Amino acid sequence: METGQDGTVTDGEVEIRIARSEEFTAVAGLRWQWELEVGVTPTVARETFEKGFAEWARRHTDSHRCIVACRNGIVIGMAWLAVIERVPTPDSMARATGDLQSVYLVPEARNGGLGGRLIAAALDEARALGLPKVTVQSTTRAVPVYSRNGFAATPKVLQAEL
Repeated sequence: METGQDGTVTDGEVEIRIARSEEFTAVAGLRWQWELEVGVTPTVARETFEKGFAEWARRHTDSHRCIVACRNGIVIGMAWLAVIERVPTPDSMARATGDLQSVYLVPEARNGGLGGRLIAAALDEARALGLPKVTVQSTTRAVPVYSRNGFAATPKVLQAEL
């Protein structure tokens, strides 16, 4: 595996890096595919969703970093690092944490370590941004891959279902 100056990690076949603006439509396609996979019936046309998603992603590059996995130039996976500003304290006026969101790989790319590499790349980006911690909401099936990458359950993180 090689790491380029821009943070791109390549193993000769799959490249993991920050998404390029022109790839956001392909990333939207992954999000669409994910929804179909879990049984959601979209309420808008795919083209409408992809266009709107790509526009949203371009507007939110400061707060949402998209990491992609590409094989032969085709986007096959994604992970989003949401950077969340926190209320200042007397010790730090600039505070932020990360939230890992929408980690997804096409089915044929699963169970080969790429999910872990996407998560690791998102955590590397969080470190580069100086974030002290990253949270994630996971499916039961994905808990082991998050655990292998340093995530642990904590009694201090609570959630209210609204």
